[in-house]
Amino acid sequence: MNKNILKTGVQKFIKNNWNADIVSVLLKKQQFEGVSQKELAEQLEAKKKCQSKLPTWFTTPLLYYPNKLNIEQTSSEQTAKYKASLVRGKTLLDVTGGLGVDSYFFSKKMSAIVHCEIDQNLSKIAAYNFKILGVKNTTFKAENGVDFLQHSESDFDWVFADPSRRNEEKGKVFLLKDCLPNIPEELDSIFEKTKNVLIKTAPLLDIKQGISELQFVKEIHVVAVKNEVKELLWILEKEYEGDIKLKTINLLKEGQQNFDFTLSKEKRALSEFSLPATYLYEPNAAILKSGGFKSVGENFGLQKLHEHSHLYTSNNLIDFSGRCFKIKSVIAYNKKDITKLSLKKANITTRNFPEAVATIRKKLKIKDGGNDYLFFTTDLNERRIVIHCQKV
Repeated sequence: MNKNILKTGVQKFIKNNWNADIVSVLLKKQQFEGVSQKELAEQLEAKKKCQSKLPTWFTTPLLYYPNKLNIEQTSSEQTAKYKASLVRGKTLLDVTGGLGVDSYFFSKKMSAIVHCEIDQNLSKIAAYNFKILGVKNTTFKAENGVDFLQHSESDFDWVFADPSRRNEEKGKVFLLKDCLPNIPEELDSIFEKTKNVLIKTAPLLDIKQGISELQFVKEIHVVAVKNEVKELLWILEKEYEGDIKLKTINLLKEGQQNFDFTLSKEKRALSEFSLPATYLYEPNAAILKSGGFKSVGENFGLQKLHEHSHLYTSNNLIDFSGRCFKIKSVIAYNKKDITKLSLKKANITTRNFPEAVATIRKKLKIKDGGNDYLFFTTDLNERRIVIHCQKV
């Protein structure tokens, strides 16, 4: 951490030039004593990354920005706020503290936070920034968080972990056992110091695989922002043996879409099937990731088009956790019938269909965009169809 970056002139430059061309900054002669152009460019790049993802960090004067990779890998403020809503109690240990975005929002819910970060420079940056942000209930430890927990004389109400998906030996990894730290391997020792564990994992982790690797899983939260799944959150409770609840959350500008179900309910649920009726429904990305395909149909009273399509239909319009469309027509999948629609532009989606969107666009010469939506799918009679609709 180069404290020269905190000098008034440098800070004024960063504030006024965060959107500057980075290459031009790098090519200039050194502008500030004790601060290289590379360091200056890194501050500008990192601040720019914060603009929409971390508005508190972007707008607060005198903050020190770490490498832009740390910004890319951290939680957004939206998802961090959601995580903080899941914990209650007095003490929480963040074993993989990083930049401290999650710890910052945990600090608003808990009496005392311990932030552990093995990277000493990043730990210093987080500690400094928390002072500027006015956070007084967080202690910083520049060490391995799991090691700290094992040697701690204190217990914690919660332990939070966001294991790194980059392994020095294997590169980018997705199995929990390959992440750092190896949470499945450390769980027994972690549960000696807490009853509650919250784990953040990448959205690409298979939910069934995660359940098989962990123990005492009580809840799994699938968190999407603007219909893009950002993270899976796993709540573990010591000795818990009940049904696992899956909670899907799609955070939107106008609020959020929620849909919950349990694994046992999904196994028991029965799907009803139908040809396309008046309305078409596409579950949001969080529901699609959760695998609650029978539960969502049963809960909303909808019929599926096909066991593997994950598209639903009804005669009456309902309030749904996803996109809703009014069906204009349903046609067989062939170039002649699709050409009759006379569409130069359309939004194309494929579900349970053998061809990719790019292939379909090239074949039919339909550009992206407009108010028309085409769903290429398979119906209950195994026929390939195209559903022409418009958004409700």
